[in-house]
Amino acid sequence: MVTRVRVPNKKEREMLGTVTSMLGANRVVVRCVDGVTRMCRIPGKMKKRIWIRENDVVIVIPWEFQDEKADVVWRYTGPQVNWLERKGFL
Repeated sequence: MVTRVRVPNKKEREMLGTVTSMLGANRVVVRCVDGVTRMCRIPGKMKKRIWIRENDVVIVIPWEFQDEKADVVWRYTGPQVNWLERKGFL
């Protein structure tokens, strides 16, 4: 079986991160690969379709005017996380 994986787009300022805690009100705390812990917002179109839990690997886009906040744009499944580790993204 082939695993299709979406990788972060550097031109769009996307980066990988791991959810460390849930805050409620569609907010999570994410530890990004650049070492910064950001408070991230889950947009409405993701909130209705995808459940995000602690220790999930996600793609976030930092805000341009406030670097310690970001938006979550993608959540990876287990096989996709394994692929990312094998290819050296994590």
